[in-house]
Amino acid sequence: MPLSPLDIHNKEFSKGFRGYVEDEVNEFLDQVIKDYELIIREKKDLEEQLTSLNERLGHFTNIEETLQKSIVVAQEAAEEVRGNSQKEAKLIIREAEKNADRIVNEALSKARKVALEIEELKKQSKVFRTRFKMLIEAQLDLLRNDDWDKLMEFDIDATELNLQEELK
Repeated sequence: MPLSPLDIHNKEFSKGFRGYVEDEVNEFLDQVIKDYELIIREKKDLEEQLTSLNERLGHFTNIEETLQKSIVVAQEAAEEVRGNSQKEAKLIIREAEKNADRIVNEALSKARKVALEIEELKKQSKVFRTRFKMLIEAQLDLLRNDDWDKLMEFDIDATELNLQEELK
């Protein structure tokens, strides 16, 4: 068991013949007691400091663990967000491709319709042209007919017609 300052103070030495000078020993023991008390106080202060620092270290260790857990959670959340974003991007791309395919198919369908309409219009214009040509040729035939010349040969006096009408 370690000595206390009180143990040092109460220590009695037996006296012998030609022993040490009692005042010097007492002075030295007083100095040792003071130094020993100082060391004990310093030790106690250091132990309190150590306890305080250990408590703070524990606190900071808890904070560090909490921060590490938070970082892990944040990383997991970031990974989840990244994964969700990639999934959403793929869905958007897939939807855009579907829309693009639909638009292309609609455009092809319309183009086919227009091509069919053009073919139909070509047929109709051909029929119209043929009929119109036949009509014009028929009219030309009428103009080339000799009946016009015969009409011109008729000689009718308009004055005679007027008289005949008055007589009636």
